[in-house]
Amino acid sequence: MSIEELIQKALDEDLGTGDHTSLATVPETTVGKSVMMAKEAGIVAGTEVARMVFEAVDPELEISLFKKDGEDIKPGEIIMEIQGKTLAMLSAERTALNFIQRMSGIATFTHKVTQKIEGLNTRLLDTRKTTPCNRLVEKMAVKAGGGENHRFGLYDMIMIKDNHIDFAGGVKPAIEKVKSYLKNNNLDLKIEIEARNFEELNEILEFGGIDRIMLDNFSPADMKKGLEMIAKRYETEASGGINLENIRAYAETGVDYISVGALTHQIKSLDISLLAVV
Repeated sequence: MSIEELIQKALDEDLGTGDHTSLATVPETTVGKSVMMAKEAGIVAGTEVARMVFEAVDPELEISLFKKDGEDIKPGEIIMEIQGKTLAMLSAERTALNFIQRMSGIATFTHKVTQKIEGLNTRLLDTRKTTPCNRLVEKMAVKAGGGENHRFGLYDMIMIKDNHIDFAGGVKPAIEKVKSYLKNNNLDLKIEIEARNFEELNEILEFGGIDRIMLDNFSPADMKKGLEMIAKRYETEASGGINLENIRAYAETGVDYISVGALTHQIKSLDISLLAVV
């Protein structure tokens, strides 16, 4: 789904048969100005998406952006200014704010996490734990906050997880079936496989044929041991039970990537308001 399609669906959801409150109280010809202002500190994200929302409602609205995605924002600072038909501003207000508030919340938390591993080579990844139909903008927000995107969906990377291994009958048959599937379907996709323990890790290393190994729910000490076993033959990723308090310890092991689902699924939106200038 494109951003344009997502925005239109969001507007359709909110507007329905019409913004009856605004239609009843504001003459169609009324023009004015409003500003979008931050009410708390953070990292802003979604400025262009919010602009696109206003323009989708009324292409003639004049919009000035004062902040770019990824920039610091402080309480009282103006993010954007909108001029034109008041009715259009009111009709677009909530949808625009919903996008920019949530995206800024994600960017702010992502930035906070990246600061914990600053100076190390480990890169922070998001996951597929996103709001349905909002994955595109939420992953954009992660990048605005300084993180990186993992695979976008089920179609752009092979990721053999615990349930795949169990249903396939083990590590070796799971990898064999994946290699056969890719060959038969003429697909060129990276292969990542999860290891839940050292036994599975040994099986993966003995069989090979993959690109990245995810060490799932390993302690930092076990992570370090696992990385020594892998010996840089494959990309490595840490996942499971990683938070602000322990992420530095995981990154210090030298793991290539750390994936954190909380970047997108445990987020407090940043407080941003749209205010009329009268």
